[in-house]
Amino acid sequence: MQKVKSSQYLQKAKPLLKELLCRAQKEYSYVSILAVDAQAYTYQVTAAMMSMGEDALQSSRGFVIRAYDGQAYGEYSSNDISKEGIGEILRQLRRVVDLKKCEGIPSQSQYGMLADEPCVFAKSTECEIDPAEMGDEAILRTLTALKDQCMAYDERVINSGAVFRYQKYSKLFLSPHRDMEQNVMWSNGALQIMVQKERQIKYSFEGFSKLGGAELLDAMGEAIGRIGKKAVDLLSAEPMIPGEYDCICTPEVTGMIAHEAFGHGVEMDMFVKDRALAASCVGDYVASPMLTMHDGASLQGWPETASYFFDDEGTLSTDTIVIQDGILKSGISDAQSAMDLGTAPTGNGRRESYRRKAYTRMTNTWFEPGKDRLEDMIASISYGFMLEDASSGMEDPKNWGIQMMVNIAREIRDGKFTGRIFSPVVLTGYVPDLLKSITMMSDKVSLCGSGMCGKGYKEWVKVSDGGPYIKARIRLG
Repeated sequence: MQKVKSSQYLQKAKPLLKELLCRAQKEYSYVSILAVDAQAYTYQVTAAMMSMGEDALQSSRGFVIRAYDGQAYGEYSSNDISKEGIGEILRQLRRVVDLKKCEGIPSQSQYGMLADEPCVFAKSTECEIDPAEMGDEAILRTLTALKDQCMAYDERVINSGAVFRYQKYSKLFLSPHRDMEQNVMWSNGALQIMVQKERQIKYSFEGFSKLGGAELLDAMGEAIGRIGKKAVDLLSAEPMIPGEYDCICTPEVTGMIAHEAFGHGVEMDMFVKDRALAASCVGDYVASPMLTMHDGASLQGWPETASYFFDDEGTLSTDTIVIQDGILKSGISDAQSAMDLGTAPTGNGRRESYRRKAYTRMTNTWFEPGKDRLEDMIASISYGFMLEDASSGMEDPKNWGIQMMVNIAREIRDGKFTGRIFSPVVLTGYVPDLLKSITMMSDKVSLCGSGMCGKGYKEWVKVSDGGPYIKARIRLG
């Protein structure tokens, strides 16, 4: 294993950033600087094409300075820092803070000064194989080999694709009492197999994720058999018969339920805006007493692609218990929403880039395991389905509605799979009803962080989610 390396760009810029901080301290009660150097690359191979390049959304290099003058907070961001330009940066920051006061930003009686307890460290995550050291050609060769194995799975395969992407980012957070550095790398992969029978075309996919490097490519090859089998099975899929059924959700479906049902719903900037029903339900039973849910970026929690050492406001990462034994205990928050609500920030203040505002965002969201064996859960179903391959979802935090698309529902009758498959499947319901219906949970948990999450339709950040297999009563259509 090797440590993810520091950014030479940030190390070179740090003395100038400290000078900027020192000069700004003479004008403001509170000042902080977040500096970012992030590089992300995507590699893709299909039967028809091959490509690689930098991912513009997840690559950025610059800094944002935040200041508080006793009345209002203002921020100014830039990708240019020089000794000669510090004066202009301070002038622009002053203009932004003054504009905030003109807009009627609440006074100090409502927004006090952010906490700034002393904290100094430089930490890095680890990887076995640095993709940059492995090289573009070697990565593309490996993906081509994976694509070829997928194409050879069955004579009905007409196309396949293999994708690998990674991001390596370094961040500095500087304030009067804080000097923190983190260097983090995550990797994602995806395999897809498309099959055809007469005029019918179906596909199956699987995502892969790791807080680490190109060693993820090894795990992808091991999944080709099960992805191919799912694709072929889908050629005999039937339309779903709408109704309410006893269902077992695989961990990736469980994870999407956690993400959509109580992830967005407990982002506490939505509490401030009165856009989340959960704000009035803290302390209430909202799920089965079997269920405990976490969200947290802490590497001592469940390390995945959304793990880090501190958030984009300099708050150390935590592991927040959102639901404990069925009771809603807490939301997750950025620093400003926590200040509004009189709570402690949970380390969930995240920016799409240094150019964007910090919002309350999920990190690694998951349900704790139960004590049941999967085979006992299947045997307990008189008639129902195993739900697999969640593909998309949406939620209504104001009314606790949920809707998800699932690619596969395997029929279970008298505790055994019948071999019948239904697809596609829409999962809908009222969140507390769904979560309160959980009666069994498996004794193993898995998470996947192959996706990203937006705040509405924008502000994309990396997230992961998961949990155990769960048995619940669910409306399908």
